[in-house]
Amino acid sequence: MAVSGRKQVDLLGSVAEGSEEDFDHCCEPCLTTGQRIVAHGFCVTCQEYLCKTCHDVHRKTKVLRNHKILQRYDFNKIQTTRKSKNECTEMCQVHKKEIIKFYCPSHHALGCNDCITLGHRTCNVDYIPEKCEGVADGKEFDDVMQKLCDKLKKAEDISKKAKGKRINTNDYNKVIMKAITEFRKEINDRLDLMQKDVLNNAEEIKSNNNKIIQHVLDKCENMISGIKCLQSSLHASKSTHQDGQLYIDMKRAESTLKSDELIDAEQTLLHTNMHYSFQRNSELETLLCAKMVFGEIVDHSRHEPSKVTKTVDHLSWKENINVKTWDITGCAVLDTNKLVLSDYRNNKIKLVSIENRRVQKKKALDSMPFDIAVMSQDQFAVTMPHIKEIVVMTTNDKLSCVRSIKVDRACYGIDFNHDRLYVTCRSPPSVILLNTHGDILNKFPLQFLSPDYIPHIAVSKESKLLYISDRGNDSITSVSLQGEVTATYKHTDLRGPEGMLLLDDGSLLVCCYSNGTIHKVSGDLKQGKMMYKDETNLCSICYSSRYNEVYVGGFNE
Repeated sequence: MAVSGRKQVDLLGSVAEGSEEDFDHCCEPCLTTGQRIVAHGFCVTCQEYLCKTCHDVHRKTKVLRNHKILQRYDFNKIQTTRKSKNECTEMCQVHKKEIIKFYCPSHHALGCNDCITLGHRTCNVDYIPEKCEGVADGKEFDDVMQKLCDKLKKAEDISKKAKGKRINTNDYNKVIMKAITEFRKEINDRLDLMQKDVLNNAEEIKSNNNKIIQHVLDKCENMISGIKCLQSSLHASKSTHQDGQLYIDMKRAESTLKSDELIDAEQTLLHTNMHYSFQRNSELETLLCAKMVFGEIVDHSRHEPSKVTKTVDHLSWKENINVKTWDITGCAVLDTNKLVLSDYRNNKIKLVSIENRRVQKKKALDSMPFDIAVMSQDQFAVTMPHIKEIVVMTTNDKLSCVRSIKVDRACYGIDFNHDRLYVTCRSPPSVILLNTHGDILNKFPLQFLSPDYIPHIAVSKESKLLYISDRGNDSITSVSLQGEVTATYKHTDLRGPEGMLLLDDGSLLVCCYSNGTIHKVSGDLKQGKMMYKDETNLCSICYSSRYNEVYVGGFNE
């Protein structure tokens, strides 16, 4: 028969050279694979019979070449050489010529005599030949085998999950690629339609102009033809001395000369629209020039703020929460049970448990924090006007700063929507739009603002309108992303408006500094009403959906 991995001639040679008595000893490594091959030698170190091939491997392999091997003619010595089952045979990996005989329970380390002497002299070590007696039939062996089986099953389960994850991530990637392609197609289709509309408009202007021009050309051609006919008749009548006909032709010529047809034609020609050009869409041009990305891959495994419906129909005082200050210029609800405050005068950010009504954590800052905008369930942005900086902070384990964003002017009011930060500034009064990395995407002035007062900001859901509170003019103004004023709201009791809260129905809750009132104003700024009045200088406002509570912070000058 033939054996995989060996030449048939080697096997036949081994059988031919051995006697029938020698064949009583088979190669033990080969027996583990079901092959019965005559022994060619015996390894004293491994305590195993070896065929010619395994014998040669022992001689060539670096780890095994120092093993003591008996040839066939020394097999009679094996009975005296073969060691007991309690003796160790594995060589130490550190001390190559020493056999592993010890185990250190303290360090879970196997070693030879040198290992124990050098590294475990003070340890209580086990001598393996003594400890191994009956280990094959003991409970420890069964426990190890069971734990190995459990470990194997866990590894196989995790491997199966990993393979499933790989399939899922490939599927998700296909979905993402499809979504990106579809989005690009939608953009292309929309741009094609927009281009078609502009081209049709240009074509219509050209067609109208050509109609007018053709009408003028037809008039001129008729006039030219008529004048040439008159000239010909005049010459003919004169040359034939037909004075009567010449008189008639002259009177016709005078009538033609008095005609206003050429003047009318020239005036008609002036009405053609020859001074037109293509003007780029400013919004599209802004998008192309801004540092924007095509989109982003959103990790839905991260906790995002819950989408809740804010409905506020009436307001009534409930209680005060003692936060050990009355200088709260900014406040926000991070999740259903946490309230974050900017303690302006004390240079601190404070985290309050809504349930316990207590300050849980606080963080000292390098400067006075003013306003707060929630970015995710555990992240928020804080404006630092006096050092012209926006600090992104997190509540993971403790209040800490994630990164800072430098701006070129004093930043006060802040809001966050669709991965964009909207910030109002003074000196000069303006709005800057940034991405979460701090890149400025847009910037425009707020010329209608009173320069001596601090503006707050709220952004509509679709990010199409920005609401600016103008304490100096006692008004709320909505502007577009290009800075164009779209509407303004005033009320006799709207005195010194500052902090604003956008509700899910598009309306606003606005707190007033000068008379301690809270107003509800419609999103189009056409109507509103006062909902609450206090004697406090109100500066900031936020809302908890879980407790259906509105929180307001004040400021003492």
